[in-house]
Amino acid sequence: MTELLLFAGGLIAGSLGGLLGIGGGIVLMPLLRFVVELSPPYAAGTCIVAVFFTTLGGSYYHLKRGNLNLRSIVPLIVSGSLACVVFSFLFHYLARHDHWLDLGIGLVFCVISVRMIADGIPGLREKKEEPERVDTVVHGTLAQKSVIGASAGVLPGFLGIGTGSILVPAFTFLLRTPVKTAMAASLACFSFNAAISATFKAAQGYVVLDVALLLCLGTLIGAPLGAALNRRFASGTVKIVFGVIFSYVALKFVLIFFGVTI
Repeated sequence: MTELLLFAGGLIAGSLGGLLGIGGGIVLMPLLRFVVELSPPYAAGTCIVAVFFTTLGGSYYHLKRGNLNLRSIVPLIVSGSLACVVFSFLFHYLARHDHWLDLGIGLVFCVISVRMIADGIPGLREKKEEPERVDTVVHGTLAQKSVIGASAGVLPGFLGIGTGSILVPAFTFLLRTPVKTAMAASLACFSFNAAISATFKAAQGYVVLDVALLLCLGTLIGAPLGAALNRRFASGTVKIVFGVIFSYVALKFVLIFFGVTI
């Protein structure tokens, strides 16, 4: 039963990642922490391994469909990777005080939930038909891209969770990137960060391999499915529903830091 639950969780996380341009950690982290009952550092380490396959599958699909210009995001990848390396080293020290991991994850999830709801409301009015030609280049100066990329590298390294909550709004609002391109670029950038973070956490001994394998199987199937669905309908409703659900999840992470269970 647990095996089926892990596979289903990976499938949902992968589909959500491909659909919304996020890593899927917002699904996997609470599953690992509260259902499988892994400790915070092991949940973070196992989660980021599965998230890597979500982002890899989703970004490959977008690249194949012509939604992604890799050359334009090289500065984001480089600065994000460097930041991820630094904060992956710091993760080992944070893991010794794992209750702080719960608090940090909860606060980040609060921000993600609010953003999903806020983004979802105008998204309800989106048309299902997308233009045939969309600008796939992420524009912006080298300095802008370097700062955004470095900021996005902090979360996967330090907490083992995703950067879609940083990259997608940064691309769309600051760099004026079309939403579809922003989602594709977010997945591609995050795949590099997730690979680095997963490698460090595996080397540090914080990955439960049998659990990660089942999650990865689900994410590999779900990521292309979500990316395909991304082309067919507006994602506003999905964002609002998941935003409300994960408001509760975020609260659960924060309260457990204070010893309160809901």
